[in-house]
Amino acid sequence: MEAERSKVSELQANQLALSRELANAKSQELNQRRELVNASDEIENLKKRHAREVMDLEMDVKKRDREIREVNEDLRVCRGDLERERETVSTLKSTIQHQSTAHLTMTTQNGALQAQIGALQSQVDVYARTVSDLTLKLEAAQKEVEEMKKDAMDSEIVRRKLHNMVQELKGNIRVFCRVRPILPSDITPTDRLLTSSSSSHSDMSGSMSPEEAERLKVEMLANMVFPDRRDHKEIVIASSSESATGQERKEVYNFGFDRVFEPESTQAEVFEEISQLAQSCTDGYNVCIFAYGQTGSGKSFTMEGGASESSVGMIPRAVEQVFRVAEEMKTRGWEYKIEGQFLEIYNETINDLLGKGEFDKKKHEIKHDAKTGSTRVTDVNVVPLHSASQVRSLLSLAQSRRSVAATLMNERSSRSHSVFTLRITGVNVGLGGCGGTGERCEGSLNLVDLAGSERLNVSFANGADKERVRETQNINKSLSALGDVIAALGEKGEKSDKHIPYRNSKLTYLLQNSLSGNSKTLMVLNLSPLAAHLNESLTSLRFATKVNNTTIGTAKKQSRTS
Repeated sequence: MEAERSKVSELQANQLALSRELANAKSQELNQRRELVNASDEIENLKKRHAREVMDLEMDVKKRDREIREVNEDLRVCRGDLERERETVSTLKSTIQHQSTAHLTMTTQNGALQAQIGALQSQVDVYARTVSDLTLKLEAAQKEVEEMKKDAMDSEIVRRKLHNMVQELKGNIRVFCRVRPILPSDITPTDRLLTSSSSSHSDMSGSMSPEEAERLKVEMLANMVFPDRRDHKEIVIASSSESATGQERKEVYNFGFDRVFEPESTQAEVFEEISQLAQSCTDGYNVCIFAYGQTGSGKSFTMEGGASESSVGMIPRAVEQVFRVAEEMKTRGWEYKIEGQFLEIYNETINDLLGKGEFDKKKHEIKHDAKTGSTRVTDVNVVPLHSASQVRSLLSLAQSRRSVAATLMNERSSRSHSVFTLRITGVNVGLGGCGGTGERCEGSLNLVDLAGSERLNVSFANGADKERVRETQNINKSLSALGDVIAALGEKGEKSDKHIPYRNSKLTYLLQNSLSGNSKTLMVLNLSPLAAHLNESLTSLRFATKVNNTTIGTAKKQSRTS
């Protein structure tokens, strides 16, 4: 048993030894496997590095090949350039030989030209001295001319100032007279027929040759002459009539006004005379310009004008002048607000030509402010104005709504008075950082196109149209009231308590401040040149003369300091 136990112990010891050896063997095997994996990884890294080095070498080889090709191409180009340069050098050498020969020739010619230059220089010196002397004389003459111009301008400014002072001291309403030219529409079909039947040069249709038309125009003209060729202030009319005994009686009428415009006068010439009045409203004055005359005498053309640029009338020209002056005054620290209204007086009823409603639906009342000298009409559309083109659009709208009708005197005669009013308010606000004076001025510009003035039996020979008869009666009533007001103003100088009948018509009441001495007022008398209208023309001339001789006082500037 003891031996068996010892064998068992020995076997156990051997087993334990073998277990240790087996564990050591496993540990060695694991280490060898790790070394084998590490070796494999190192081999793989070496392969990758080798592959990269091979790729880099291949790219370097390609780059070298490309550089070699580029160098070869550059070499080929350089050889071509060298060959061309050699050819150019050869050509230049040949050119230099030719130029050398030409240089010798030019040298010879240059010598000859130098001699000529010397001779010419002597002449130039002589001319230069002459020019210098003439320049000194010219400068002296120009200086003298400038001084004379300045003296003339100063004299003209003084003359105009004195003239303006005289006009203001007189305080008269200024009156211009304008005679329109004869128009193709003045030759009636009856005139053409009579001329056609009495002339062998006319065809069967009744048309006239230019010579016959000119002769007919001369026969139709009244005997009007304009003797004052310097100042253009006179018009003389001669007429002949048969007395009761059958003898011919000749009469000559001489009239004088502030300015007389002959038939060939242009719109620009007429406006040149009144442009300063249009400008005065920006200085704080009330200005009134109204056209007077019989139907068909050219009032609407004078005030409104035609379609072309040269035929533009006084209203659009005055508006453009006001906007131009307002723009110029900005450089002096003034700011302006401009508003406009357009009224019509038809059958003693005021209509708003810029309103949106129908006529005669609103009752418009005239209000006068004695403190400011301004006139307002209730319930009318007052439009803020920003440009002259906007005003032209408003005028076109207003004219399309104005009451017009046919009369025997004029196919499309205006049967109403139109009053276009610009209100201008200016404030001196200063420039930049400098404060203004705060002065305010308020002016207005009234541009009036009166209805045609003619006798009732002339306008409606048969008296059949009662509405037209009533229109003419109202027109003549308002114009008669205008004459009464002017006559009363003339008498007021002698009788300070003289009553002025402004309220006798809507026209005179609306223009009260324009006639009472608180305004610069101008009447443009329009005349027909036709002999058939001579009596109407004489009536208009007598009325205008009465207006021109009326004293209404000196215009006052409407300004105040805020």
